[in-house]
Amino acid sequence: MIKLYQNQGILSLWIAWNFFDMPKNLLNVWNNYFSFTLNYFSITLLLKTLLSPWHKDVGRYPRGFDVKIYFEIFVSNLFSRIIGAIIRIILIFVGISALTLVFFLGLFIFLAWLISPILLIFGLFLSLWFLI
Repeated sequence: MIKLYQNQGILSLWIAWNFFDMPKNLLNVWNNYFSFTLNYFSITLLLKTLLSPWHKDVGRYPRGFDVKIYFEIFVSNLFSRIIGAIIRIILIFVGISALTLVFFLGLFIFLAWLISPILLIFGLFLSLWFLI
């Protein structure tokens, strides 16, 4: 790779680095952050287990038939599933919010990187105009 750039001038090397090599690296980093956020919040797993009991906290039904005990265990299991669903929905919402934040921050950084040379040149010309 060094031989490829060996016979080029510094300006062409900078243009190749700033507009080709570094944007590839920025997109790779952005993808890594996005993948990490998806894995950290496990949104797909939370959606698959949305109605599962919270921490697998379920009551077992006894062998005999007692309506009161069956009803108590049914209500307890129902509350465990409702609590699990509420907490999972909150975590899904937080995960989607984090993914949105990562997306927009990555987009801002990527576009800022591409626009920064233009802003630098514009700033230099503007400062020279104010000096004259």
